[in-house]
Amino acid sequence: MTLPLDTLAWIMFYAFLGSVFSVAAAGGYLLLPAAWRVRTLSLLISFATGILLGVAFLHLLPEALEARKGETPDAILATVLIGIFVFFTLEKALIWRHAHDHGRQHSHAHTHHHHTDRSHAGALIMVGDTFHNFLDGVLLTAAFATKFELGMVTGLAIVAHEVPQELGDFAILIASGYSRAKAFALNLVSSMAMFVGALLAWWSLESLTPLLPFVIAFTASSFIYISIADLIPTLHRGVRIKETLGQLLLIGIGVSVIVVFHGD
Repeated sequence: MTLPLDTLAWIMFYAFLGSVFSVAAAGGYLLLPAAWRVRTLSLLISFATGILLGVAFLHLLPEALEARKGETPDAILATVLIGIFVFFTLEKALIWRHAHDHGRQHSHAHTHHHHTDRSHAGALIMVGDTFHNFLDGVLLTAAFATKFELGMVTGLAIVAHEVPQELGDFAILIASGYSRAKAFALNLVSSMAMFVGALLAWWSLESLTPLLPFVIAFTASSFIYISIADLIPTLHRGVRIKETLGQLLLIGIGVSVIVVFHGD
C-alpha cells in the first residue's frame, strides 16, 4: 500500500501538533496566573472529552465496522473491549508503581534516598508517556492510511487530549522534584516518540494494511478509555450547576466539531 507524500506531510504536521506544540502549549499554560488556570482547566478538558468521544463513536468505530462489511462485528467490538482492558492494565500498573514509590519515599529518612525515589517515580511516568506517544504516532498513520478524512479527525483528537495529558505530566514531574525547565525538556524528548511511531508505521504500511480495521478499533478504545477513565472523573470534581452546564456545553461543542467533519 502506497500513500502520497503529501499525506506523510499531514501525518508529520499532526505529529508536530500532538507532540512539540502540545508540550509548548502545556508549558505556556502553566505560566498563566493560577486563578485563571483553575477557572479554565475544566473547560479545556470538557472540549477534549467531546472531541475524543465524537471521533471514537462517529468516525473510528463506523469506519472499522465498514472495513469489515459483510462480516459480523464481533471481532471489531472485541478489539475495542480488549483495548479498554489493555489501557486499564497499563494505567493501573503506572498508578500502582507510582503509589509504591511514593510509599517508599516516606519510609526513608535520608534525604538522598527520598530524592532518588521521587526521581524514579517521575522517570516511570516518562516511560509510560513515551510509549503512549509512540502508540499515538502509529495510530495516526493507520488512520490516514484508512481514509484521509479519518486521519484528519484522529489527528485533531490526539492534539485535543495531549494538552491536558502534558499538563498532568508536568504536575507529576514537578511534584517528583524536577524543575520546570527539566520537566519541560523531558516532556519534549518523550513527545518525539510520536514521530518515531508515525514513521515506523508509514514504512510498515504493507504489513499493517490487513490489520487497519483492528488498529482503528484499538484507537477508538484508547479515546473512549481516556475520556471515561481520565477526563470525565476530573470534571466531576466541580459540582456546581453553572460549572456543570459549562462542561456540558463544551463537551457538546467538541462533539459538534466532529459532526461537522462527519458531514463533509
